[in-house]
Formats: sequence, C-alpha cells, structure tokens
Amino acid sequence: MAFLYFIVGIVFTYVAIQGAAMNDSVWNLFTVFMALLATFDFAVCIRLFMVHFRTRKQNK
Repeated sequence: MAFLYFIVGIVFTYVAIQGAAMNDSVWNLFTVFMALLATFDFAVCIRLFMVHFRTRKQNK
C-alpha cells in the first residue's frame, strides 16, 4: 500500500511541475494543490513504511 502512495505522490509531483511549466508560475492554485497532495501522499507513504518495520521488528 505504501508503494501505491509513493507512486501517486510521484504522479502528483510530475503534474505539478508540468502545470508550473505551462503557466510560468509556481504560485497558481493548481500547482500548489498538486504539491500539497504529493506532500500528503509522501507523508502517508513514510508513515506506512515506519509502521510496517515497527510491527515487523516487534514480531521477531
């Protein structure tokens, strides 16, 4: 599941970069929204990996 969030984060980052390149501005609503979504996805991905390794370590 964490890999899915990671891939979606990469896609949102790519879309945000393309949106910024088309509009010549990083500070439009679309670019900021895509960057926020990518940040959320990466944060969830990191948290899922941490939970996975923590539970794996406890089971040993």
